[in-house]
Order: sequence, then C-alpha cells, then structure tokens
Amino acid sequence: MRDAHPQAGKIVRLHTNDAPDANYNLDGAEYRIEDYWQNVAGMSWMVAQGNPACLIYAMRAGFNGLPIDNEVVYGKVGGLGHLVHTSELGEELG
Repeated sequence: MRDAHPQAGKIVRLHTNDAPDANYNLDGAEYRIEDYWQNVAGMSWMVAQGNPACLIYAMRAGFNGLPIDNEVVYGKVGGLGHLVHTSELGEELG
C-alpha cells in the first residue's frame, strides 16, 4: 500500500486525449478522486482481471498513449467509477 493520493476526496476537472466521439470520453468531466487504484483494490490495475474500469482504462491508455505504470487513480464521474492516469488530472474544483 502506498500513501493516499494528495487529492483524495477532491473533485478535479479531467484533461484527457479521449476521442470526442468515444463512448468513454472523459475530457472535461468533473471527477471525484477516491485514491490510487492500488490502495482501493490492493493490486495493480494491470492484473485486475475482468474489472470493467480496468479494462476501459487499458483501452484508453493504449489509444491515448498513456504511460503503463501505476500512477493511476480511481474515482467517479457521476455514479460511475473510472481509472485515470495522474497526468490527466486538472484543476481542483472542490
């Protein structure tokens, strides 16, 4: 386990390279950070077999050229959980 993400519990604006017509486009979304995925799930997103949020993140990472590392946080847009790379986190909104 690692230290909690410094913005855990905060809402930030996402800045992603998602295609505008993608079903998973998160660009501009308000995102409530829970914590690093490793702290939430107790494992890397890369080994979380069958987890929908991890599968979608893997596709986004491939399409968007995101680093393949564990600098990934879990949070929510509305009621749905998503993983995003820390490089996609924008300004704090609250």
